[in-house]
Amino acid sequence: MAENLGNTAEQVEEISQGFTEDVTDKKCPNCGATVVYDPETLSMSCPFCGYSRQLPKPEDNGQDVEELDFSSAKNRESLDWGKAKKSLVCKNCGAETIMDSADTAQCCPYCGSTQVMPVDDDDSVVAPGGVVPFEITKEKAAQLFKSWMKGKFFAPNEAKKSCEAKNFSGVYLPYWTYDSQTTSPYEIKLGFNHKDAKGNTYTTYRTYYGIYERFIDDEVVYASKKTNNPYIKSASKFDFSKLRKYSPEFIAGFLAERYTVGLDEGWNIAKGQIKDTLENEISSMEKKKRKADSVSKLTFNTSYAKVTYKYILAPIWIANFKFKDKLYNIVVNGQNGQIRGEAPVSPIKVILTILAIIAVIVILAMIFNS
Repeated sequence: MAENLGNTAEQVEEISQGFTEDVTDKKCPNCGATVVYDPETLSMSCPFCGYSRQLPKPEDNGQDVEELDFSSAKNRESLDWGKAKKSLVCKNCGAETIMDSADTAQCCPYCGSTQVMPVDDDDSVVAPGGVVPFEITKEKAAQLFKSWMKGKFFAPNEAKKSCEAKNFSGVYLPYWTYDSQTTSPYEIKLGFNHKDAKGNTYTTYRTYYGIYERFIDDEVVYASKKTNNPYIKSASKFDFSKLRKYSPEFIAGFLAERYTVGLDEGWNIAKGQIKDTLENEISSMEKKKRKADSVSKLTFNTSYAKVTYKYILAPIWIANFKFKDKLYNIVVNGQNGQIRGEAPVSPIKVILTILAIIAVIVILAMIFNS
């Protein structure tokens, strides 16, 4: 491989006649005939009905060409949660949650602070379109926590016996998901390794052009900036195929975190994630197809069509527990039971383990030297 040549001599040979047109059959949206890609004009046209579509240049690093209908999408979005809600904000960590107006909350589910206060309603905050329902009960979450603590080798025995995560709070996290048809003209420079008569390795390069089409289904963006609990993201792997249409009954008795990443900002984040996906897929596809050894350079630009989105909620259980006056955070995925958190560590157990390892090393050294 070109990336691991070490001290081997490298002779670089540029082959300028390696340009190819690599286009699979694309169908005309008007008549269904095969459209033709012209790499010089970067357009796709139909020779039968006259359809033509201009594509962005692969090397264009400007704004992606977008065909978005966000204005009408926002107007169609429901603002009605179905039941009266109120918002609370934590003065300690800044997290904002939405709950039934009749419920009361004495502490923040994220940091355990009692400095929570109501905030004015904001009619511009959209209601979710879908919900991933809770499948793990509060009792099951507490049971998972106890089992998790027992498995922590360095946790103090006292903590394993006495620590209980009381008052688990069920919280729905906010997410945007985006669907889009993408079309990406690209230019890729591939490296091919060879050996000369003396056994030295040299690399030749060829440049190829192509178009990569990909339908992006449910690109997920976490729609919160204020939640600083480090374990939430690592425990937030959900099966969105179980998504249910939003109904207020699903979140009755639970908290719902208010999104702080808006629709447009979420789309910008999604495009960054999509770009990384496309870059990896195009590189892998071309490398495999051409039997190349390396990718020297890849440039592409993506146009987006038929963009749709959903605002959805997904479930987690959050709890805090104290041990020797220190607060520890626990997060349990409300769908699959995945648990993440911080456990107390016994310094004595750590020291004894280190001493045991040192003793084993010393004994082994004596055996080998004898």
